[in-house]
Amino acid sequence: MSNSSNTIVGLLAGTVIGATLGILFAPDKGEKTRQRISDEALAAKDKMAERASEIKTQVSSTVSEKKESLDTQLENVFSNVTSKAEDVISTLEKKLKELKDKSKKLQKPA
Repeated sequence: MSNSSNTIVGLLAGTVIGATLGILFAPDKGEKTRQRISDEALAAKDKMAERASEIKTQVSSTVSEKKESLDTQLENVFSNVTSKAEDVISTLEKKLKELKDKSKKLQKPA
């Protein structure tokens, strides 16, 4: 989890704890207090589920973007390597032809 996600989770937990303590110390009947605690817990659960969904979407999006970037980079590397290999082969073929020509010149007088 990133620092901002940890911060948000901490704030939510603090809010829930603070609201629960405030309700517990408020001069109300036990039934009303229990209902408030239940309502606050459900609200906190919904907020956390929503935030978890947002984080999941962000992570999925980031992973998808990074994968596309990596695929593009790999294609570029493969293309460069293929091009360099072709250049090396071409250079070697030229050198081989030159060596064959020199060899033929050296063999003619004999």
